[in-house]
Amino acid sequence: MTKRSPLDDPGTSAHAWARYKRLMKWMFAFTLVVVVVALGWVYLTSGMPSIHLFIATALGVGLAVLLMSALMGLVFLSSGTGHDESVSDGDADQADGRKR
Repeated sequence: MTKRSPLDDPGTSAHAWARYKRLMKWMFAFTLVVVVVALGWVYLTSGMPSIHLFIATALGVGLAVLLMSALMGLVFLSSGTGHDESVSDGDADQADGRKR
């Protein structure tokens, strides 16, 4: 039998997702700073190359940092709400002879 996740409760879920959105807003601001620093570094080390290098650098750095922060935010959301503990290990259940 599976346990209920704390995220099934609307109040807990609303609080957790609000916290996640607040984290993502801060990470978006941090990403903008990182992109500006990366573009400055490219300009200082390369002079004025093609505009395509700056576009590629901004997109690559920006999307990488945002993806990392989104995935880590989801890990923190799932761990912080107790959702991880509600998931059962199917292999361990089968090894014990219990049915799912």
